Amino acid sequence: MKKINLISLAIVVASFAVAAYFYPQLPDQIASHWHARGEVDGYMGKFWGLFLLPIVSAVMLLIFFVIPKIDPLKKNIEAFRKYYDGFVLLMVLFLTYIFALTLSWNFGARFDMTQMLVPAIGVMFYFIGVVLKHVKRNWFMGIRTPWTLSSDVVWKKTHDLGARLFKISGLIALLGILFPDYAIWLLLVPVMFSSIYTVVYSYLEYKRTKA
Repeated sequence: MKKINLISLAIVVASFAVAAYFYPQLPDQIASHWHARGEVDGYMGKFWGLFLLPIVSAVMLLIFFVIPKIDPLKKNIEAFRKYYDGFVLLMVLFLTYIFALTLSWNFGARFDMTQMLVPAIGVMFYFIGVVLKHVKRNWFMGIRTPWTLSSDVVWKKTHDLGARLFKISGLIALLGILFPDYAIWLLLVPVMFSSIYTVVYSYLEYKRTKA
């Protein structure tokens, strides 16, 4: 197993160990959900409140480990494997960061959850843009529309555009640090626009290449 994958696995194992260690010290109901203003609006039983994110991380990691073995275009995944593995590590770190924030809150720390998530989400969007620039046609990762999957040319053009848009979305999201009242919109609007626009673009580009 590659070093970067071992790091991802070690982080997931460590999150389970931390959850087990702190389990006896927390109440039966713990804060587990925050609304857009960064305030608690949901609680969960202690077991699921503590172990849900580590479990999600473990399942996600297993899926990402399996994908390169089962994708019919597995050779294409190998062509951008370092970016693929980097994305997996980033997702594990992101979920672990949320887990750490949840744990901190339930031990008495108080903060605006949305504000704490802004930099992490901004970085994630930006790195998605980096990955999109290098991703090759496959069935599991990238902007997978009927039109990109049908043409290497459309795939590349769509992903080159998507790479730029997601990097910009990440940078706009980071502005939420400076403008907390608009943070949720700075997170959602750019990435929703980027996602919808790239899908439409892939269709139009496919039609153009087939004309």
